[in-house]
Amino acid sequence: MSGEWNAAFHMADVRDKRITRRRAVAVGELHAGPVAYPLIVERRLPKGDALVMAEIAGLQGAKMASMLMPLCHPLPLELVQVFCAPAPERQAIRVWCECASEARTGVEMEALAGVNAALLTLYDLSKPVEPALRIEGIRLLFKEGGKRGVWLHPDGMDDAERTRFKPRAPRDLGGARCAVITLSDRASDGTYEDVSGPTLVTGLQKMGGDVVTAEVLPDGIEPLASRLQALAGEGVRLCLCTGGTGLGPRDLTPEALRSLNVRPVHGLAQMVRALSAQHTPMAWLSRAEVVQLGNMLVFALPGSPKAAAQCLDILAPVVGHALAMVDGGGHS
Repeated sequence: MSGEWNAAFHMADVRDKRITRRRAVAVGELHAGPVAYPLIVERRLPKGDALVMAEIAGLQGAKMASMLMPLCHPLPLELVQVFCAPAPERQAIRVWCECASEARTGVEMEALAGVNAALLTLYDLSKPVEPALRIEGIRLLFKEGGKRGVWLHPDGMDDAERTRFKPRAPRDLGGARCAVITLSDRASDGTYEDVSGPTLVTGLQKMGGDVVTAEVLPDGIEPLASRLQALAGEGVRLCLCTGGTGLGPRDLTPEALRSLNVRPVHGLAQMVRALSAQHTPMAWLSRAEVVQLGNMLVFALPGSPKAAAQCLDILAPVVGHALAMVDGGGHS
């Protein structure tokens, strides 16, 4: 057989994405007009209660999103909620659909499918009394989860929507003093350019951290151990070390951390390995460590730029909260 084996369309390959908690809320309106609007609100339409039926249709629409859109991934939805509310100033019915799942891809299409199904049902039940109906304003309000965290639509939300749905952006670093240390004999002697360190610097700055130093040190217990003690004494709150966590004879970053009077944070280290394993099974070979040195949290992360960036994405939802706990804060 000759020629390329290329499909005209394909589903996005999400196998290497990490499973995270995903949530999305979509909204839209049916503009009913002076005749149909009071009948909808008073539940007096000839075909029956349109508001109740719209909520049921929205639930069904969200669950059937992958059947309606050929390239949409089928997802195990863990939450679907549909809300209908009158907007008397516009003689409209406003509809929201909230969907949530733990998955490798987002649930925004499910939320949008739910809103569309609810609005079309309102349209269908209202058209016998008013054919001049209008569906408009369908959009995503926000989505959560994945490496981008929270995305808010530029058109924004009103106060009632924020109160109801509470978009949950992770706590940022709030200007905490941060340091990045790359551990590599070859990067230290100039054999190759360090890429992992700058990747972590950019990530920390996006998280609201104040990166006061980014350094390259040779592998080994020293001078890393001495440098960490100095950074803790200078008020640095978060230090990300990249490199030296493998099984090679010069991979001694965990040993450098243990040589100090540190408090291990086993849960975060295990989280890094377990969630990194969703990207590659080689993550189980990592000796990633997390420790507390005084008021400074130190993370020993893998040395490759890709792995370092993935680990930072994994830590982003919790590291700001972890620093607050070091300061004596609670879990609120």
